Amino acid sequence: MKKYFLKTTLLLSLIFVFSSLCAQIVNPVKWTLLNKKINDCEYELVFDGAIDEHWHLYSLYLLGDEGPVPSKVDFLKSNDFELIGKTQESTPIKSFDKMFNVDVAYFEKKVSFTQKIKLKTNKKVSIKGTYQYQVCSEDKCCFPPASSFEFKLTGMAACSQNLDTAAKKAVVELSAIENTSANSKPNDTSLLQANEIPQAGEESIEGKVWWLIYLTGFFWGLAALFTPCVFPLIPLNMSFFLKRKNSNGKLNALLYALSIVVIFISLGLIISAVWGGGALLSFSSSAGFNGVVFILLLIFAASFLGAFEIVLPSKFVNKIDAQGDKGGFVGIFFMALTLVVVSFSCTGPMVGNALVAASTSQNTGGAFWAMFGFSSGLALPFGFFAFFPSLLNKMPKSGGWLNAVKVTLGFLELALALKFASNIDLAYHLGILTREVFITFWIAIFGLMSFYLLGRFKTSHDSDVKHLSVPRIFIVIISFSFTIYLIPGLWGAPLKLLSGVLPPLEYSESPHGFGATEKSANQPFIDPEFEPYIQRNKNGIVHFTNDYAHALAYAKKVGKPLMVDFTGYTCANCRKTEDFIWPDASVKNILNNDVVLVSLHVDDKQELDPKDVKKVFWYGEEREITTVGDKFKYMEETIYKTNALPFYILLDEKEQLLSAPRFYQSGITEYAAWLQNGVNAFKNKTN
Repeated sequence: MKKYFLKTTLLLSLIFVFSSLCAQIVNPVKWTLLNKKINDCEYELVFDGAIDEHWHLYSLYLLGDEGPVPSKVDFLKSNDFELIGKTQESTPIKSFDKMFNVDVAYFEKKVSFTQKIKLKTNKKVSIKGTYQYQVCSEDKCCFPPASSFEFKLTGMAACSQNLDTAAKKAVVELSAIENTSANSKPNDTSLLQANEIPQAGEESIEGKVWWLIYLTGFFWGLAALFTPCVFPLIPLNMSFFLKRKNSNGKLNALLYALSIVVIFISLGLIISAVWGGGALLSFSSSAGFNGVVFILLLIFAASFLGAFEIVLPSKFVNKIDAQGDKGGFVGIFFMALTLVVVSFSCTGPMVGNALVAASTSQNTGGAFWAMFGFSSGLALPFGFFAFFPSLLNKMPKSGGWLNAVKVTLGFLELALALKFASNIDLAYHLGILTREVFITFWIAIFGLMSFYLLGRFKTSHDSDVKHLSVPRIFIVIISFSFTIYLIPGLWGAPLKLLSGVLPPLEYSESPHGFGATEKSANQPFIDPEFEPYIQRNKNGIVHFTNDYAHALAYAKKVGKPLMVDFTGYTCANCRKTEDFIWPDASVKNILNNDVVLVSLHVDDKQELDPKDVKKVFWYGEEREITTVGDKFKYMEETIYKTNALPFYILLDEKEQLLSAPRFYQSGITEYAAWLQNGVNAFKNKTN
C-alpha cells in the first residue's frame, strides 16, 4: 500500500511540474561567464548570453533619455582592481519602437558584454558583482532578479609595484549605466511598457485561457468514451481490477486512470516542446495547416461513417499488449497504453480535434492543456467506478447505439472540416465557400444526421432501429432545431449563436441582407475624398479595411482618434465582438461618430504591391514581408509586443496610445466605457 501511495504521489507531482513548465517560460537567456588574459595585470571579463528564439534583450545603453529598462552590470568596490572604461557590448540591432516612441537597441540570439579590468595586487583577487536585464518576446516581457557573479584571478608582482598615484586613487565604476537604478522605468506615462499590456482585458496575450482549452479537450475526451472502441472496455477493465485477488483493486484502477492521463500529457508536452504555441498559431492561419486539417477531418469522418477503420500496425499493438502482463505498476501502465493504442481508430479523431483547438488558441501551452483535458475526460469513468463499482451493473449494454454515436460523430467531423476549408477561402479571398454556400452544406449535413437518428436510413454496419429511445428523441429534436435555425441565414439572418464559426455576413452574396443595398441603411456622412476607401459592415458601422494609411489620414483630417482593430478572418472572438458588442447603440454611436475605425487582418494572404514589399528583421532573422497579413502581423508584434486577436488600440494624431489597449472581453458596458475614455483622453490632449 505504501509503495503504491508513493508511486501515485510521484505521478501527481510530475503532472504538477509539467503544468508549471507549460504555464511559464523561464531563463530565456543562458549566460556563460569567462575571462580573457590580456597581459600580467589586465583581463577582459566576458558575459556571453545565448538568447532563446523569439526573445530579445535590451542594450546596456539607452539611445535617448527614455526607453526600455537597459541591461546593467554592477561591480563591487575593491582596492585590488580597477575598471578600465565602461562595459562594452556586441553590436546591437537598432530600430524605432513606437511603444516607447524612441529608438531602441537590442540583441537577438546572442549577446556579449565585456569589461576590461586592471589588477592592483599580486595576491588572489575575487571580483564580485551583479548583472540584470529586461528580456522580451513578441508577447511578454521578463525582468529576472539580479544575478551574482564572481571572477577569481591572481595578479603578478608587477601589478603592485608599477602603480602611479592616479591609478591608486581610481574610483571603481559601479554601473555601466549612469543614473539608472535597478527599478528605473520610462517617465512618459502616456506610453505603456510591453510587459504592462497584458493586464488589460480578460484574455492574456497568450490567447484563449488555459481552462477553455482544457474544457475543449475534456469534451472530446468524453465524446471518445461513447465510441465502440472504448465504451465496452470500461466494465471489462474495471471488473478485472476489482476482482483481482491479493491486490488493492481501487488503487489499481486509479493508477490505470492516472496512467492514461500521463500518456496523453506526455504527448501534449512533446508537441509543445517541438512546435510551441507561437508556431502552432502561425500554422493555424496558413493554407497548408488548414488544408491538412480539412483532409484529415474528411478521412476521420469517412472512417466514422463506416468506409474503413484507422488502425495501428498489429505488431506494434501486440508488443505493447504483451507488456501489460507484467505485474505491479509497470503492468498497469502498459495496460493503459494498450487501451490508448487499440482504441486509436476511435480516439485518434478526437485527439485531433483537441489539438486543433490548441493550435488555434494562441496559448503557448495549448497542446498540454488540450491533452490534459482529453485524458481527464477519457479516464474519468475508470476512476469513478473504482469508488462506485455497483454502478457498473447499471451501465447501458453495448450494442447498435454505440455505432450510432460513431456515425453521428462522423457527421460532426464533416461539419467541422468545412470550417477549415472556409479559413483558406477567407484568407485568400477565393469566393467559393461564401456564407450562403457554407450554410447550405451545414443544412444538408445536420438534416441528414437528423434523418439518420430517426432511423430513415442506415450505414453498412448499422443495426435496425426498432424504436427511438428517449435520449435519441431529444438529440433528434436538437439536431432538427439547429437545422431549421440555419435556414434563415441563407437570406441574411445574423445567426449570432454561430458568430466566429460561419463566414462573416460581409463574405456573402447579400452582405446587407436579402433585398437590401449598401446605401439603403442609415449611415453617417463620409467625406467624399475618402468614400472609395471606406466600407460599411452588416451592422452599418463605417470602417477602413487593411488600409492604415488612409485611415490615419482621415482621422487627422476630421480630428478624431484612430481605433485600430487587429483582427483575423479565422478569429472567433473577433466575430463575437463584432456581432454582439459593436451593434449595441451606445457602442455603434461612438464607432461611427467619435472615432475612425480601421480593421487590419493579420491572416490576409493577399500579395502586397511589389513596391510595398520590404525586408525586416523578424523572429531572429531577416525576412521579406510579401502579404497584407504579414505586414500587419509584423506591425502588431514589433510595435505593440503582442500577437493576440482581437487587439484594440486608440491612437491620437501622433499615433500615441490614448489608453490601455483592450483584448477580447465580453461586456457591452465595459467596451463602451473603454471607447469613451479614449475619446475623452483625445479631447483633453487636443484642447
